[in-house]
Amino acid sequence: MSLGKRLRQLRRQRKWSQEQVARQIGVTRSAYSHYEINSRQPVYDTICKLSVLFEVSIDYLINPDIEDVEPAKTKILLQLWQAMDEADKEHTLNMMAHVVKQSVSE
Repeated sequence: MSLGKRLRQLRRQRKWSQEQVARQIGVTRSAYSHYEINSRQPVYDTICKLSVLFEVSIDYLINPDIEDVEPAKTKILLQLWQAMDEADKEHTLNMMAHVVKQSVSE
């Protein structure tokens, strides 16, 4: 799914207008409209704001191969990650890499 389709889907799920989203991320409604029709790509800072606003990962927004992820689960993962110290983060990344490597080789 393209970035524009994802943005439109996320916005409609929340029953927000393009104007409401544009105001919250600091762009014009016209600029936001161009993002949804894929005639213009947002800059990185704007993508970050959209990610926060819609409570999804940046990767989910920009990677067309990523399946739909529940925003609530993404939010929980982010909160857990932020609560960890650096050693726990490193350990978690290693465990996740191990799990992914195993599932790929099966």
